[in-house]
Amino acid sequence: MTELKQNSPARDWLEAELADTLDEDYELEMSEPALSLEIAKIYKNAHPPSIDRMQYFRDLISLQSELIKLQSWVAYHKKKLVVIFEGRDSAGKGGVIKRITQRLNPRIARVVALPAPTEREKSQWYFQRYVPHLPAGGEIVLFDRSWYNRSGVERVMGFADQDQVEEFFRDVPEFERMLVRSGVTLVKYWFSITDEEQQMRFLMRIHDPMKQWKLSPMDLQSRVRWEQYTKAKEETFARTNIPEAPWYIVEGNDKKRARLNCIDHLLKQMPYEEVPHEEITLPERVFNPEYERQVLPRELYVPEKY
Repeated sequence: MTELKQNSPARDWLEAELADTLDEDYELEMSEPALSLEIAKIYKNAHPPSIDRMQYFRDLISLQSELIKLQSWVAYHKKKLVVIFEGRDSAGKGGVIKRITQRLNPRIARVVALPAPTEREKSQWYFQRYVPHLPAGGEIVLFDRSWYNRSGVERVMGFADQDQVEEFFRDVPEFERMLVRSGVTLVKYWFSITDEEQQMRFLMRIHDPMKQWKLSPMDLQSRVRWEQYTKAKEETFARTNIPEAPWYIVEGNDKKRARLNCIDHLLKQMPYEEVPHEEITLPERVFNPEYERQVLPRELYVPEKY
């Protein structure tokens, strides 16, 4: 991580960004679940103090400033970056993806989270539905779950039979090697949490009306089939951890540390550096003395309630 010098313009910018980010964090805290006292007590006892809040945001914003440099480097050199996020339900994948993309240009860095396949897609070559979402030169694509659905949820829930799973395991190493040979940098993350932590996070979602939408029937089944998912993960690692695209495991019990560790690791996978930028100047406004601004009807305006 780049160190920011004391009393530098970068430090001033960091402090300003920190204030805005804290405001957003307070908003999120206001939506935290109204847990029963017993659940709150259990959760507190199971979680030792995490990173100091102010230090966490300083580190996060510094890392996000590096992500902007990475984005510029990818765009300038027409690089292609694919990052895969897999792991247990509620392990924190979405939170990391949100922090990665928070300050990036959505025209360069985009998130792909595909729904369940249609009947037509089920009849296609398995990887076909993912190929259109791969990056062109100068783009970053983050897969919030990916083709590894086949060796995970589809396998455990019975949506894919053993022959389909075996075919996937035969094909995926070569598919990923093809991506790498075509110039794609492929980074694969698996987010891991303990059985107890997943149970606690599910309970929190159940008791929070604003987060209940995050619990799907598949999520609930993941509690019942914890050991089946573990076996599926172990075989996935054994058969798809190739030198061209290895797996990296992110310990997710501490959300803040998981976010910082993952972003820091991702940055270290790319040999990015500062790239040339055209100096931006604000042009003078064209003023026409004959133009008179029209008064628009009041009913077009949003009412000022607050």
